[in-house]
Amino acid sequence: MRITDGMIARNVMNNINQSYSRLDKLFEQAQTQKKISRPSDDPVTAMKGMFYRTNVIEVEQFKRNFSEAHNWIETTDSAIGEATKIMERVRELTTQASNETYDEGQLKSIAEEVTQLKEHMKTLANSKVGNKYIFNGTNTLNAPFKDLNDAAPNFNSDDVNFELAKDIFVPVNMQGSAVFGEGEDSIFSLFDKLETALNDGETTGLTNFLDDIDASTNKLLGARAEIGARTNRLEFMEERIDNQEVIAKRIMSDNEDVEFEKVVMEFKAQEAVHQAAMAVAARIIQPTLMDFLR
Repeated sequence: MRITDGMIARNVMNNINQSYSRLDKLFEQAQTQKKISRPSDDPVTAMKGMFYRTNVIEVEQFKRNFSEAHNWIETTDSAIGEATKIMERVRELTTQASNETYDEGQLKSIAEEVTQLKEHMKTLANSKVGNKYIFNGTNTLNAPFKDLNDAAPNFNSDDVNFELAKDIFVPVNMQGSAVFGEGEDSIFSLFDKLETALNDGETTGLTNFLDDIDASTNKLLGARAEIGARTNRLEFMEERIDNQEVIAKRIMSDNEDVEFEKVVMEFKAQEAVHQAAMAVAARIIQPTLMDFLR
């Protein structure tokens, strides 16, 4: 078989182009820190990468859900804590007013303070996280008390659930009726009755309110205890999600990221091969007929 100069030149150029291609691929890996830049480079790695990246995105969304859940829990705990202090003050005022030495003016002054405490309790029932009312169930865009002059709130009884792990939903709200009571047994009804008794000067029956006040306070304390239990659960679940994030990112990195030192070594080796190939190619295709006629 006759080997022509053209055949030699084409083979040399093909090999040099392949060498350039390998150098370009190694350079791209060193620059991007990724094994592949397009799915066609390695379809299997690309498919695995899509799955691992979806997993990482999912875990990161769960972490954002945890942040929002903590906002709900902490705001709820703060509101209930403040409501408990109000009830302690109301009990103190009721005990004072039950002393029959208080005159009508003093009782009206206490009644006025009770009125102010009731109004503040209504604002606590309308507590919000961002623009969402936390004590109105899933009806988060409407306040339980649309008007603070309303006698009773309109609580929604549905739970607000956040997905904090795959297919695991956790309620982050406390139902308003479970915190403040409802109907005649609500804190607000108790305030109204106590306010009326004080304004009417009925000091002899005020001690009867103490049991109701204690019952409402215990309801608040029970709700706060439940919030504490949910907080502990959130912390345990969040620790697990943090570990999942580390594992998911490590797996994704193992699949996609290159070992930089290894790539540099391969690049230097390929560079040496390329330079040697260029030197040999120059010696092969250099001689021509004119060189032999000198």
